[in-house]
Amino acid sequence: MSQAVSYLSWLDSAHHEFEALVRKVLGAEAAESVDWRRPRMICIAAGFSHHDRVAVQRLPERIDLVRYRIFDGGLLGLLLVDSATGFPSAASSRRGRERAPVADSVPTASAVSPPAGGGTVPECLRDLYAELDEALTAWGEVEVASLRHYIAYQRLVNVASVIFRPKH
Repeated sequence: MSQAVSYLSWLDSAHHEFEALVRKVLGAEAAESVDWRRPRMICIAAGFSHHDRVAVQRLPERIDLVRYRIFDGGLLGLLLVDSATGFPSAASSRRGRERAPVADSVPTASAVSPPAGGGTVPECLRDLYAELDEALTAWGEVEVASLRHYIAYQRLVNVASVIFRPKH
């Protein structure tokens, strides 16, 4: 994460060098179309710590954390872990950037509904789901991913570690 912020800082101070590189590799039209008003940092890694996620929400830049996983057969899976739209700061105001306010990226029970056929779910089951959702997300650091056939609740940190040692 700190390396990505360092690269973004360099990019912010090296517009001309970056545009020259883009012009050389992709052509003049691509170099002229670079929009410096709202740069976006996308960090792709096998996993992110709780501290990375906190940093994303605190930093004044547009940042996306994307977790990857490689499956058998060479399939690559990408999952958006966290995203921040950035917010105004003194430094960004000096650069003339336009910023949007920070959006809350944590889904709530009202934002996530049971998958597939939501209209046919009895009210008692909806209430049960709402209670379950509240209990699972109350732990904090829980990711809610609404998928096609189910809703996944994931944690990025270990809940327990088991260490096997030889008997003395």
